[in-house]
Amino acid sequence: MQTVRAVHSSATEASSPPIATARKALITRQDIIDAALRLIGPHRSVSTLSLREVTREAGIAPNSFYRHFHDMDELAVALIDMAGQSLRQIIREARLRVSATQEVTRPSVAVFMDQLASDAKLLHVLLCEGIVGSDSYKQAVERELQYFEDELCVDLVRLAEDRGQQVTEPALAAKAITRLVFALGGTAIEASPEQRAAITDEMVTMIRMIIFGAQAMTLTAQETPATRAVP
Repeated sequence: MQTVRAVHSSATEASSPPIATARKALITRQDIIDAALRLIGPHRSVSTLSLREVTREAGIAPNSFYRHFHDMDELAVALIDMAGQSLRQIIREARLRVSATQEVTRPSVAVFMDQLASDAKLLHVLLCEGIVGSDSYKQAVERELQYFEDELCVDLVRLAEDRGQQVTEPALAAKAITRLVFALGGTAIEASPEQRAAITDEMVTMIRMIIFGAQAMTLTAQETPATRAVP
């Protein structure tokens, strides 16, 4: 009888799933990032997520989280960095495809808006966390914006030289364009396709105003004091 019971017990244990099957045996840093991205959206920022929510979504024990991130702030900064790197790469490739004789503003803005529509969750982190997040979030967003400004400054100088033009204070012009694009991008996240098209047109016009204004300031600076008009 004891033998029968032992065999029955062994068979039952073999047919029963392990208790820990609900949780992944191996978890990567990317798995946790993906879990956080599934939880956020236009109405939910990273700053409102709890560690338990993220680990539950990732299918891991809370303690496993600390093998990859020190705390939720570090996870949020990783998301911001990922969003910035992804968007910079996409826009960089778009700008490099444009020759000196082509118009660069609209294609670049179109790429930005297309990416916003296709990957709103990732870009939402970059566009909105600098407003509602903690100091570490804001510093991470500011760092990403500075990367965009530095690359755009180089492009503004390069394109101007290719066309025999000059731009006054290219770094400041790049900053004005970057801040404009990200501010309008934040409003476009929940916009309808028609509204997003209108925002795109406005963004292109305003960017051109900044660039043409910077070029005009160069021409004004080259005028003699007697002929220079004071705006």
